[in-house]
Amino acid sequence: MSAAFDAVVAGAGIVGAACARELASRGLKTLVVDADVVGGGATAAGMGHIVAMDDSPAQLALTSYSQRLWRELAAELPDDAEFEPCGTLWVAADEEEMEEVRRKQRVYASAGLATEVLSSDMLAREEPHLRPLAGALLVPSDGVLYPPCAAGYLLREALRMGARLETSKRVVSAIAGRVRFDDGSEVHTGSIVNACGADSPRLTPGLPIRKRRGHLVITDRYPGIVHHQLVELGYLKSAHSIATDSVAFNVQPRRTGQLLIGSSREFGAENAELNRALLGAMITRAREYLPEIGDLQAIRVWTGFRAATPDKLPLIGPWPEDETVYLATGHEGLGITTSLATAKLLGSTMLGGKSEIDATPYLPSRYAPHSSAKEDGAELQTPVSHHA
Repeated sequence: MSAAFDAVVAGAGIVGAACARELASRGLKTLVVDADVVGGGATAAGMGHIVAMDDSPAQLALTSYSQRLWRELAAELPDDAEFEPCGTLWVAADEEEMEEVRRKQRVYASAGLATEVLSSDMLAREEPHLRPLAGALLVPSDGVLYPPCAAGYLLREALRMGARLETSKRVVSAIAGRVRFDDGSEVHTGSIVNACGADSPRLTPGLPIRKRRGHLVITDRYPGIVHHQLVELGYLKSAHSIATDSVAFNVQPRRTGQLLIGSSREFGAENAELNRALLGAMITRAREYLPEIGDLQAIRVWTGFRAATPDKLPLIGPWPEDETVYLATGHEGLGITTSLATAKLLGSTMLGGKSEIDATPYLPSRYAPHSSAKEDGAELQTPVSHHA
């Protein structure tokens, strides 16, 4: 039976939208399917940072590459995407964390990313509402955007290039080139792209992905309180733990004058209900760095689910158990940042051709049955060397 589509992308979040845009631009007849609205799910729940992260060389390569792609796209983004190149300040509470600032600067420099070490006085001038701190690392290339509208733009571009969109249909099966929906219909395709985030294992059993719930708070409009994305260096310890719940200080300024407050990470939660104890700990942590935040009016609190892998790297490329299935999932808290690079790597692996960065560390084959990878969070035998 001939295929109705060259590719079917399951998931219309920002990763799925980016993949659809890339595949359509390469001439593939592409269908995007999602039971929710475009840019819903984890995309709508995310902070929207476009940030270079250096938890491993592979993570830094992917995030810095994708960050460059976002900067190149910035002029085309609509106003409602709210792209702001505000930069990130990694703030250090003490001299021990200033050592981490200097280490990060060296690592970023090795990747060609310009940064600046700020003293305590320099930081106070940049962000006068912070409590006195030891200093910070300024990463001016970082930015923020509003993810649902950015995803909407990417998908509109895909449609303009000939892709089709089906919403209000839930994919119940996606194997062997056949995609079945909850209404009993089905389509045939040469390639299936699983971009369903934390729901990906439902369509592709055996994926080593766990849900990690997070909380976010947005305030009323208070222009000028914060000028950069602010992240504590302790975030590197708490956010990147693969086994424990955690909170960390992370605040973003939005174009509207609002502040977006994070962040928390929690395993084992299967619903969207608030964990009020964890939320309280998150706000308390934010007040330790930005005391004035306790006097601001919050207007909304919500949760979302990140798709976490044991080695903290996404799954991008063919799934060895089914030659028709490709993965674009497992991005944890970096799906917004890495969506554009994910799409580029996926296009290269599906259609051949050289990718700008080495795709090997992200290939799903590292979790194939012959792999020594463990699904319980143990360290992996991968080609990626992690920083201590």
